[in-house]
Amino acid sequence: MRTQRQVVDYALRRRALLAEVYSGRVGTMEVCDASPYLLRAAKFHGEPSEVTCPVCRKEQLTLVSWVYGDELKHASGSARNPEELARMAGLFEEFTVYVVEVCRTCSWNHLVRSYVLGTRGLRARRRTAAE
Repeated sequence: MRTQRQVVDYALRRRALLAEVYSGRVGTMEVCDASPYLLRAAKFHGEPSEVTCPVCRKEQLTLVSWVYGDELKHASGSARNPEELARMAGLFEEFTVYVVEVCRTCSWNHLVRSYVLGTRGLRARRRTAAE
């Protein structure tokens, strides 16, 4: 999306956690703890990824995008699909998106990245470019 900013990637944290799991220092029950709400969101609002689950290796992970922001009011804290995110990016000034990968088989889940969307600052940049 063209308005993505303040992107944070959690790949290093994910890699460290998986190293702990593979070494046996952290049990799979500790990391495969997706809530029923997250699993339901993955089923209805998630988008399939090309990445196989690093724990059970039985299925492709599903990416679920959660939105948070004061301006969103009742929609804050809900899962949204990519089309809804694109629409919301043009409607709201600023909100944060958290992308979580979920395995619907073993309940592995991990925060993949976060970023900010919205119209804040876009109008000012367009005026500056036009001048």
